[in-house]
Amino acid sequence: MASHTSKSVIYAALAGNTAISLTKFAAAFFTGSAAMMSEAIHSVVDTGNQLLLLHGLNRAARPPSARHPFGYGLQLYFYTFVVAVLIFGVGAVVSIVQGIEKIRHPEAMHNAWVNYLVLGLSVIFEGLVWIKALQAFNVERGNRSWIKAIRSSKDPTVFTVLFEDTAALLGLVVALLGVGASQLFHLPVLDGVASVMVGLILTATAIFLAAESSSLLTGEAASHETRIGIARIVRAEKGVKGLNQALTMHFGPYDIFVALSLDFDDEVSAGEVEAIVTRLEAAIKHAHTDVSRVFIEAQSFAADRRGGRGVAV
Repeated sequence: MASHTSKSVIYAALAGNTAISLTKFAAAFFTGSAAMMSEAIHSVVDTGNQLLLLHGLNRAARPPSARHPFGYGLQLYFYTFVVAVLIFGVGAVVSIVQGIEKIRHPEAMHNAWVNYLVLGLSVIFEGLVWIKALQAFNVERGNRSWIKAIRSSKDPTVFTVLFEDTAALLGLVVALLGVGASQLFHLPVLDGVASVMVGLILTATAIFLAAESSSLLTGEAASHETRIGIARIVRAEKGVKGLNQALTMHFGPYDIFVALSLDFDDEVSAGEVEAIVTRLEAAIKHAHTDVSRVFIEAQSFAADRRGGRGVAV
């Protein structure tokens, strides 16, 4: 299940982008600015994305069923991937096409002061949402670097909103520069160039988010620290001669599946094996609260190697 923090960040972004998109559309129609129209489309896409993330969170929170015995947590990763596709397919492509059209047929904008006012207010509102998303991300990040935290994060909601808002702020700056330059140098074509640049920013954002969400969607293992911790617990248990394999997979941000192949001491009875399995499951779930399921297979090391499955710790 997603944390309350994740939802609060999405709600904040949803409220901000809804208001901003309506304002930008009004300004774009009033002034005829291609860059402003690109920004309006960008905000609409972001608003839809937040709705998709909330929908994904709700679907992922459903309990397991006979058809989905491991739950629906992976649906959050699916909807995050859809968000990345929408950013590119709608936001980026439309912005680039709009910009190219303005470059081919430049036309001076009217009442440019409206653009400055709307873009300036948008920077403030987007900045406030960005700060909230950054604070939530920093709590999750801890002492890790940005790149390491993003690569290891299994909850895509916060960093998706953060990168959307980062792209939005960059796009606003580009739009402001485009509108200002087109007026200053009396070159309406620069407004179209700014629109294309906004589209390129969205393209880069979409590619990054698609790569991260597709990795999660295809099944990422638990963190290195979690895997090492599980192995340490298993190897400390008397009666376990060896740990053949410890396979983990995230079925959601806070839902880890663990499959262990253990070589038990030949002198241990079946009843003792059952007791060991019960102790191991309790110890692993106590030490790693995100672990929801533990499956343990009793097999000799030689037989496990002959099977050639998975990756050993």
